[in-house]
Amino acid sequence: SVESALSSLRAAKPRARAAPPAGEPILFDDTSSSPSAMNSQGYYTPGYNMGGPTNNMQAGPGVSNLFADPMANAAVMYGSSLANQGKDMVNKEISRFMSVNKLKYFFAVDTRYVMKKLIILMFPYTHQDWEVRYHRDTPLTPRQDVNAPDLYIPTMAFITYILLAGMALGIQKRFSPEVLGLCASTALVWIIIEVLVMLLCLYLLTVHSDLSTFDLLAYSGYKYVGMIFTMLCGLLFGSDGYFVGLAWSSCALMFFIVRSLKMKIVASLSSDSMGAGSSAKPHLRLYITVATAVFQPIIIYWLTSHLIR
Repeated sequence: SVESALSSLRAAKPRARAAPPAGEPILFDDTSSSPSAMNSQGYYTPGYNMGGPTNNMQAGPGVSNLFADPMANAAVMYGSSLANQGKDMVNKEISRFMSVNKLKYFFAVDTRYVMKKLIILMFPYTHQDWEVRYHRDTPLTPRQDVNAPDLYIPTMAFITYILLAGMALGIQKRFSPEVLGLCASTALVWIIIEVLVMLLCLYLLTVHSDLSTFDLLAYSGYKYVGMIFTMLCGLLFGSDGYFVGLAWSSCALMFFIVRSLKMKIVASLSSDSMGAGSSAKPHLRLYITVATAVFQPIIIYWLTSHLIR
Protein backbone atom coordinates (compact mmCIF):
# COMPACT_ATOMS: atom_id res chain seq x y z
CA SER A 1 0.00 0.00 0.00
CA VAL A 2 2.86 2.38 0.83
CA GLU A 3 4.51 1.71 -2.51
CA SER A 4 1.27 2.34 -4.37
CA ALA A 5 0.84 5.70 -2.57
CA LEU A 6 4.36 6.80 -3.42
CA SER A 7 3.89 5.85 -7.06
CA SER A 8 0.65 7.89 -7.24
CA LEU A 9 2.41 10.98 -5.75
CA ARG A 10 5.20 10.71 -8.33
CA ALA A 11 2.63 10.59 -11.10
CA ALA A 12 0.84 13.73 -9.75
CA LYS A 13 4.02 16.00 -9.85
CA PRO A 14 4.08 18.29 -12.90
CA ARG A 15 6.59 17.53 -15.40
CA ALA A 16 9.48 19.89 -15.65
CA ARG A 17 9.42 21.94 -18.73
CA ALA A 18 12.08 20.95 -21.09
CA ALA A 19 14.27 23.58 -22.67
CA PRO A 20 13.75 24.07 -26.36
CA PRO A 21 16.22 22.56 -28.68
CA ALA A 22 19.32 24.62 -29.29
CA GLY A 23 18.97 24.61 -33.04
CA GLU A 24 15.37 25.97 -33.21
CA PRO A 25 14.64 29.76 -33.09
CA ILE A 26 12.82 31.21 -30.06
CA LEU A 27 9.70 33.10 -31.06
CA PHE A 28 8.48 34.15 -27.60
CA ASP A 29 10.22 34.33 -24.23
CA ASP A 30 8.80 32.55 -21.30
CA THR A 31 7.92 35.28 -18.79
CA SER A 32 5.72 33.21 -16.49
CA SER A 33 8.53 31.93 -14.34
CA SER A 34 10.08 35.23 -13.04
CA PRO A 35 9.38 39.01 -13.28
CA SER A 36 11.29 41.07 -15.73
CA ALA A 37 14.35 42.85 -14.60
CA MET A 38 16.37 45.81 -15.90
CA ASN A 39 19.65 45.17 -17.58
CA SER A 40 22.89 46.87 -16.73
CA GLN A 41 22.17 49.89 -18.98
CA GLY A 42 18.94 50.82 -17.22
CA TYR A 43 16.50 49.54 -19.91
CA TYR A 44 13.83 46.95 -19.44
CA THR A 45 14.35 43.48 -20.74
CA PRO A 46 11.72 42.06 -23.09
CA GLY A 47 9.66 40.88 -20.15
CA TYR A 48 7.46 43.90 -19.22
CA ASN A 49 6.25 44.54 -15.72
CA MET A 50 2.64 45.70 -16.01
CA GLY A 51 2.40 46.55 -12.35
CA GLY A 52 3.68 50.15 -12.89
CA PRO A 53 6.98 51.95 -12.83
CA THR A 54 9.46 51.45 -10.10
CA ASN A 55 10.46 54.11 -7.58
CA ASN A 56 13.49 55.10 -9.61
CA MET A 57 11.29 56.10 -12.56
CA GLN A 58 8.83 58.31 -10.63
CA ALA A 59 10.83 61.53 -11.26
CA GLY A 60 14.01 62.33 -13.06
CA PRO A 61 17.13 62.84 -11.01
CA GLY A 62 17.61 66.42 -12.32
CA VAL A 63 14.13 67.57 -11.28
CA SER A 64 14.33 66.03 -7.84
CA ASN A 65 17.75 67.53 -7.23
CA LEU A 66 16.54 70.98 -8.36
CA PHE A 67 13.67 71.10 -5.89
CA ALA A 68 15.70 69.50 -3.15
CA ASP A 69 18.63 71.93 -3.48
CA PRO A 70 18.27 74.80 -0.94
CA MET A 71 20.62 77.01 -2.97
CA ALA A 72 18.34 76.78 -6.01
CA ASN A 73 15.29 77.67 -3.92
CA ALA A 74 17.12 80.64 -2.43
CA ALA A 75 18.17 81.85 -5.90
CA VAL A 76 14.56 81.66 -7.14
CA MET A 77 13.26 83.57 -4.13
CA TYR A 78 15.99 86.21 -4.47
CA GLY A 79 15.25 86.67 -8.17
CA SER A 80 11.53 87.12 -7.54
CA SER A 81 12.21 89.68 -4.80
CA LEU A 82 14.50 91.64 -7.14
CA ALA A 83 11.81 91.61 -9.84
CA ASN A 84 9.20 92.92 -7.39
CA GLN A 85 11.54 95.66 -6.18
CA GLY A 86 12.27 96.71 -9.76
CA LYS A 87 8.55 96.85 -10.57
CA ASP A 88 7.88 99.00 -7.51
CA MET A 89 10.70 101.39 -8.43
CA VAL A 90 9.41 101.78 -12.00
CA ASN A 91 5.87 102.45 -10.79
CA LYS A 92 7.19 104.96 -8.27
CA GLU A 93 9.17 106.86 -10.92
CA ILE A 94 6.18 106.90 -13.27
CA SER A 95 3.92 108.19 -10.50
CA ARG A 96 6.51 110.84 -9.69
CA PHE A 97 6.29 112.46 -13.12
CA MET A 98 2.80 111.41 -14.20
CA SER A 99 0.08 110.38 -11.79
CA VAL A 100 -2.50 108.06 -13.30
CA ASN A 101 -5.22 109.36 -10.98
CA LYS A 102 -4.52 112.95 -12.03
CA LEU A 103 -4.58 111.92 -15.66
CA LYS A 104 -7.97 110.26 -15.16
CA TYR A 105 -9.26 113.50 -13.66
CA PHE A 106 -8.52 115.45 -16.86
CA PHE A 107 -10.41 112.88 -18.98
CA ALA A 108 -13.49 112.70 -16.75
CA VAL A 109 -15.79 114.38 -19.28
CA ASP A 110 -19.18 113.77 -20.86
CA THR A 111 -21.03 115.02 -23.94
CA ARG A 112 -22.72 117.85 -22.05
CA TYR A 113 -19.41 119.19 -20.79
CA VAL A 114 -17.77 118.98 -24.23
CA MET A 115 -20.58 120.94 -25.88
CA LYS A 116 -20.54 123.64 -23.21
CA LYS A 117 -16.76 123.92 -23.30
CA LEU A 118 -16.67 124.30 -27.07
CA ILE A 119 -19.27 127.07 -26.87
CA ILE A 120 -17.19 128.85 -24.22
CA LEU A 121 -14.04 128.51 -26.34
CA MET A 122 -15.69 130.05 -29.40
CA PHE A 123 -17.99 132.53 -27.59
CA PRO A 124 -16.31 133.31 -24.26
CA TYR A 125 -17.78 136.79 -24.01
CA THR A 126 -21.15 135.51 -22.85
CA HIS A 127 -19.72 133.40 -20.02
CA GLN A 128 -19.92 135.06 -16.61
CA ASP A 129 -18.71 132.69 -13.89
CA TRP A 130 -15.06 131.67 -14.42
CA GLU A 131 -14.29 130.38 -10.94
CA VAL A 132 -13.24 126.75 -10.55
CA ARG A 133 -15.32 124.96 -7.91
CA TYR A 134 -13.82 122.83 -5.16
CA HIS A 135 -15.08 120.13 -2.86
CA ARG A 136 -13.03 119.64 0.32
CA ASP A 137 -9.96 121.32 -1.18
CA THR A 138 -10.25 119.11 -4.27
CA PRO A 139 -11.33 120.59 -7.62
CA LEU A 140 -14.43 119.11 -9.17
CA THR A 141 -14.06 116.96 -12.25
CA PRO A 142 -14.70 118.53 -15.67
CA ARG A 143 -18.06 116.82 -16.02
CA GLN A 144 -19.14 118.54 -12.80
CA ASP A 145 -17.58 121.95 -13.46
CA VAL A 146 -17.39 123.49 -16.93
CA ASN A 147 -14.56 125.79 -15.82
CA ALA A 148 -12.26 122.89 -14.96
CA PRO A 149 -9.50 122.23 -17.52
CA ASP A 150 -9.50 118.94 -19.38
CA LEU A 151 -7.27 117.06 -21.80
CA TYR A 152 -9.97 115.33 -23.80
CA ILE A 153 -10.82 118.33 -25.98
CA PRO A 154 -7.14 119.23 -26.67
CA THR A 155 -6.35 115.61 -27.58
CA MET A 156 -9.31 115.23 -29.93
CA ALA A 157 -8.67 118.69 -31.40
CA PHE A 158 -5.02 117.81 -32.07
CA ILE A 159 -6.03 114.64 -33.92
CA THR A 160 -8.68 116.54 -35.88
CA TYR A 161 -6.12 119.19 -36.80
CA ILE A 162 -3.79 116.53 -38.23
CA LEU A 163 -6.61 114.97 -40.28
CA LEU A 164 -7.74 118.38 -41.52
CA ALA A 165 -4.18 119.28 -42.46
CA GLY A 166 -3.92 116.07 -44.47
CA MET A 167 -7.17 116.90 -46.26
CA ALA A 168 -5.98 120.44 -47.03
CA LEU A 169 -2.70 119.15 -48.41
CA GLY A 170 -4.55 116.57 -50.48
CA ILE A 171 -6.83 119.23 -52.00
CA GLN A 172 -3.76 121.25 -52.98
CA LYS A 173 -2.00 118.17 -54.42
CA ARG A 174 0.78 118.53 -51.86
CA PHE A 175 0.03 115.57 -49.64
CA SER A 176 2.77 113.20 -48.58
CA PRO A 177 3.34 111.20 -45.40
CA GLU A 178 6.52 113.17 -44.71
CA VAL A 179 4.74 116.54 -44.85
CA LEU A 180 1.90 115.31 -42.67
CA GLY A 181 4.35 113.89 -40.15
CA LEU A 182 6.20 117.20 -40.11
CA CYS A 183 2.94 119.05 -39.36
CA ALA A 184 2.13 116.71 -36.47
CA SER A 185 5.61 116.84 -34.95
CA THR A 186 5.79 120.63 -35.30
CA ALA A 187 2.46 121.13 -33.54
CA LEU A 188 3.48 118.76 -30.75
CA VAL A 189 6.89 120.39 -30.26
CA TRP A 190 5.36 123.88 -30.11
CA ILE A 191 2.95 122.97 -27.33
CA ILE A 192 5.73 121.30 -25.33
CA ILE A 193 7.93 124.39 -25.71
CA GLU A 194 5.06 126.61 -24.63
CA VAL A 195 4.40 124.60 -21.47
CA LEU A 196 8.11 124.51 -20.58
CA VAL A 197 8.42 128.28 -21.07
CA MET A 198 5.43 128.91 -18.82
CA LEU A 199 6.83 126.63 -16.12
CA LEU A 200 10.20 128.37 -16.38
CA CYS A 201 8.63 131.81 -16.11
CA LEU A 202 6.62 130.81 -13.04
CA TYR A 203 9.78 129.44 -11.44
CA LEU A 204 12.10 132.35 -12.26
CA LEU A 205 9.59 134.99 -11.21
CA THR A 206 8.85 133.05 -8.01
CA VAL A 207 5.15 133.10 -8.73
CA HIS A 208 3.39 130.38 -6.80
CA SER A 209 0.16 129.00 -8.21
CA ASP A 210 -1.96 125.89 -8.13
CA LEU A 211 -1.39 125.30 -11.84
CA SER A 212 0.01 121.86 -12.55
CA THR A 213 1.74 120.72 -15.71
CA PHE A 214 -1.47 119.08 -16.90
CA ASP A 215 -3.36 122.35 -16.34
CA LEU A 216 -0.89 124.25 -18.51
CA LEU A 217 -1.02 121.51 -21.13
CA ALA A 218 -4.81 121.72 -21.20
CA TYR A 219 -4.93 125.50 -21.54
CA SER A 220 -2.26 125.42 -24.24
CA GLY A 221 -4.07 122.65 -26.11
CA TYR A 222 -7.31 124.60 -26.42
CA LYS A 223 -5.71 126.54 -29.28
CA TYR A 224 -6.27 123.52 -31.55
CA VAL A 225 -10.01 124.26 -31.49
CA GLY A 226 -9.31 127.73 -32.88
CA MET A 227 -6.92 126.27 -35.42
CA ILE A 228 -9.61 123.90 -36.70
CA PHE A 229 -12.10 126.77 -37.01
CA THR A 230 -9.53 128.91 -38.84
CA MET A 231 -8.64 126.15 -41.30
CA LEU A 232 -12.30 125.38 -42.03
CA CYS A 233 -12.92 129.06 -42.79
CA GLY A 234 -9.89 129.09 -45.08
CA LEU A 235 -10.91 125.91 -46.91
CA LEU A 236 -14.49 127.10 -47.40
CA PHE A 237 -14.01 130.82 -48.10
CA GLY A 238 -10.41 131.16 -49.23
CA SER A 239 -7.78 133.50 -47.83
CA ASP A 240 -10.32 136.14 -46.76
CA GLY A 241 -12.25 133.62 -44.74
CA TYR A 242 -9.00 132.35 -43.27
CA PHE A 243 -8.03 135.75 -41.85
CA VAL A 244 -11.54 136.39 -40.56
CA GLY A 245 -11.52 133.04 -38.80
CA LEU A 246 -8.01 133.71 -37.50
CA ALA A 247 -9.07 137.05 -36.03
CA TRP A 248 -12.17 135.60 -34.38
CA SER A 249 -10.49 132.52 -32.93
CA SER A 250 -7.49 134.54 -31.73
CA CYS A 251 -9.60 137.10 -29.89
CA ALA A 252 -11.81 134.41 -28.36
CA LEU A 253 -8.84 132.33 -27.24
CA MET A 254 -7.02 135.35 -25.78
CA PHE A 255 -10.10 136.33 -23.78
CA PHE A 256 -10.55 132.75 -22.58
CA ILE A 257 -6.90 132.38 -21.51
CA VAL A 258 -6.84 135.69 -19.63
CA ARG A 259 -10.05 135.00 -17.72
CA SER A 260 -9.08 131.41 -16.93
CA LEU A 261 -5.49 132.03 -15.83
CA LYS A 262 -6.53 135.08 -13.86
CA MET A 263 -8.50 132.78 -11.56
CA LYS A 264 -5.68 130.23 -11.31
CA ILE A 265 -2.46 132.21 -10.94
CA VAL A 266 -1.78 133.67 -7.50
CA ALA A 267 1.35 135.80 -7.48
CA SER A 268 3.60 135.53 -4.46
CA LEU A 269 7.10 136.96 -4.47
CA SER A 270 9.81 136.03 -2.02
CA SER A 271 11.00 138.64 0.45
CA ASP A 272 14.34 139.13 -1.32
CA SER A 273 13.02 139.52 -4.88
CA MET A 274 15.10 142.43 -6.18
CA GLY A 275 13.30 144.93 -3.94
CA ALA A 276 10.10 144.81 -5.95
CA GLY A 277 7.82 144.81 -2.95
CA SER A 278 4.24 143.74 -2.66
CA SER A 279 3.07 146.18 -5.33
CA ALA A 280 4.68 144.01 -8.03
CA LYS A 281 2.39 141.03 -7.38
CA PRO A 282 -0.54 142.08 -9.57
CA HIS A 283 1.84 143.21 -12.29
CA LEU A 284 3.52 139.81 -12.44
CA ARG A 285 0.18 138.06 -12.65
CA LEU A 286 -0.91 140.42 -15.41
CA TYR A 287 2.33 140.01 -17.38
CA ILE A 288 2.20 136.22 -17.32
CA THR A 289 -1.45 135.97 -18.32
CA VAL A 290 -1.20 138.58 -21.09
CA ALA A 291 2.02 137.11 -22.50
CA THR A 292 0.47 133.66 -22.57
CA ALA A 293 -2.66 134.97 -24.28
CA VAL A 294 -0.77 137.02 -26.88
CA PHE A 295 1.41 134.05 -27.76
CA GLN A 296 -1.60 131.93 -28.84
CA PRO A 297 -2.49 133.76 -32.11
CA ILE A 298 1.16 133.64 -33.18
CA ILE A 299 1.23 129.85 -32.90
CA ILE A 300 -2.15 129.52 -34.61
CA TYR A 301 -0.94 131.53 -37.59
CA TRP A 302 2.40 129.70 -37.70
CA LEU A 303 0.80 126.25 -37.77
CA THR A 304 -2.06 127.00 -40.20
CA SER A 305 -0.89 129.64 -42.67
CA HIS A 306 1.09 127.21 -44.85
CA LEU A 307 -1.93 124.90 -45.17
CA ILE A 308 -4.22 127.49 -46.77
CA ARG A 309 -3.46 128.90 -50.21
